[in-house]
Amino acid sequence: MRSTHIQKLNMAGTFMQLHTLNLDFCTSIGSLDKDCFSCMPSLMRLSMCETRVANLWTTTAALSKLPSLLELRFQNCLCCKDTGPCPASFGVKARIAFETSSISIRDATFQGFHAKENCGDLLSLTGSALIKEGSAKFDNLSHISEAEMSSCLQRVGSIEISSAVPPNLNGLSNLENKITDKEEILARAHMWDLKNGRPTSLKNYISHHHPSPICFEKHYREYMVALLPRLEVLDNFSITKMDREMGRTIFSKYYEYLPYKRQNKQSVVTVLQKREMGTAGASCPNFSKFKQSCHHGKSQCHFSRSLTAAKLGSAAWPLLHPLHTFSHIYKEGSKRLRARQFEYHPSDSRLMVFGTLDGEVVVINHESGKLVGYVPSANNMNSILGLCWLKKYPSKLLAGSDNGCLKLFDISHIPPIVSDVNCSAGVVTFDDFDQLTSVHVNSGDDQFLASGYSKDVALYDIFSGKRLQLFTNMHREPINVVKFAHHSPFLFATSSFDHDVKLWDLRQKPQWPCYTASNSSGNVMVCFSPDDRYLLVSAVDNEVKQLLAVDGRLHMDFKIASTGSAHNYTRSYYINGSDYIISGSCDENVVRICCTQTGRRLRDVYLEDVESGNSLFVQSLRGDPFRDLGIIFVLCGIKISL
Repeated sequence: MRSTHIQKLNMAGTFMQLHTLNLDFCTSIGSLDKDCFSCMPSLMRLSMCETRVANLWTTTAALSKLPSLLELRFQNCLCCKDTGPCPASFGVKARIAFETSSISIRDATFQGFHAKENCGDLLSLTGSALIKEGSAKFDNLSHISEAEMSSCLQRVGSIEISSAVPPNLNGLSNLENKITDKEEILARAHMWDLKNGRPTSLKNYISHHHPSPICFEKHYREYMVALLPRLEVLDNFSITKMDREMGRTIFSKYYEYLPYKRQNKQSVVTVLQKREMGTAGASCPNFSKFKQSCHHGKSQCHFSRSLTAAKLGSAAWPLLHPLHTFSHIYKEGSKRLRARQFEYHPSDSRLMVFGTLDGEVVVINHESGKLVGYVPSANNMNSILGLCWLKKYPSKLLAGSDNGCLKLFDISHIPPIVSDVNCSAGVVTFDDFDQLTSVHVNSGDDQFLASGYSKDVALYDIFSGKRLQLFTNMHREPINVVKFAHHSPFLFATSSFDHDVKLWDLRQKPQWPCYTASNSSGNVMVCFSPDDRYLLVSAVDNEVKQLLAVDGRLHMDFKIASTGSAHNYTRSYYINGSDYIISGSCDENVVRICCTQTGRRLRDVYLEDVESGNSLFVQSLRGDPFRDLGIIFVLCGIKISL
């Protein structure tokens, strides 16, 4: 079936005798459905080179339904026409040696003679056996046992060679003038580029061609090997016992199988029964043990997290469904409302407000899809970029447009109809803030801040409607976002394209920040965790970090792969309290979910228009504050149920 234009593998009937399936160059296939291979119990060999498959999670879940699958490839060796191991490839032991170049140098540090003693076996083994001048295919490795290689890898530990800075094994500061022993070793093994001072690309020394996008995912091979234990050949390379050990190690280090490090899936019904009975045990055969278990019952927080893990583990395919209100509300003349920004209601789980590119403010019930309130665009309202609900006054919300117009609305006075009649009842207008990009109300609901495409921040009084103060030159470049803390009415943070994030205190008449933290790229987003312990900072092109709010120290770098685009604006938010984050970028059609305490990736959700099959790119996103890892809303009009 290679080179066909099919978009989905909707197999009808059963294929009991089918043992080989070739889907190479089917460039319309972007994802695998849950049951697309369920009718092929005897399929042993599958090839999907140069398809658009990219999601590790759904792909492995679909492939796990193939009980007989032994050979798989998403990229092929140029000399191989089938899915079997390449006969011209270098031996297993040499390939294992090559894979040491992808091992991490993050946890191991080498200093002086002590370092040489710790890795002496590695250096001597590599120097005497692994490296021979001109032996590009490692022909001299046949005498090295797999046990010796395993010992070697264990000594290296979790070595990861940075793509930017070569490891300094001997404490040398002048890397420009002298090459370290490790670099020389890797260079002779064709693992290190001495000219550019970085590891050689995988492409430079594995002759794989026609890769699908999934092949470029970080730790792709280890992930597939770990989750497909019956697989014997991947991308024309045999899978050895060493590969499986490495796969399990890499998977446990960088990924979460289920939320909260749960190892096994469990039923939602079982969790509910345990909560009802007040016990964490699977069963209670006698009454005394049951009574003791009830006395030491688990907390509601424990059961809430257990339910989250059970729901997420029930399926690898999240439910993506559009909010019909977004696509079916039309103004006069059949002009569709174009959403630009949105916010969940802080206390009513059903309500959501969104602003449009034309300056309209729309309140909807996102559960029923019904329109609750509609404010047409006034002459002085342009694209809505700032929205914020008041917590103590749940019927009121603040809206700001990109031309600086600021208004406070009371949704109890807003009619639930789409018309061009301007409603001024219950509306408070504030002084303009030019080139506005964000607004945020403090925890006391008495003041709010506004920032924009400038270096200034303005403080307003909500009750009087007056601007209290304008803080000038707070950054060297325009300020993208300003956010108050959740529990302090005085503390707020700003993020700017000048690469800095700053924490401020209104009690100090913000003349200087409490501290400044810097990123390598311009900052797009900053927000406090719900408990105010952390700051989540998102910079251009997937640079996402979590800082300690008390002093700005780095707590977690999520190490999301960059795309190389200077216009890939990344936004990240907390979900499920402070346990996880969601992150998305405007040049990518994926929402990533990561653990805040370990940095491990829990899930990637790829977004596609169900009707057209086209990718949807993330412009803005929020986590549902009322459903633990349950629903993520993305501004492209998709609600994601995990």
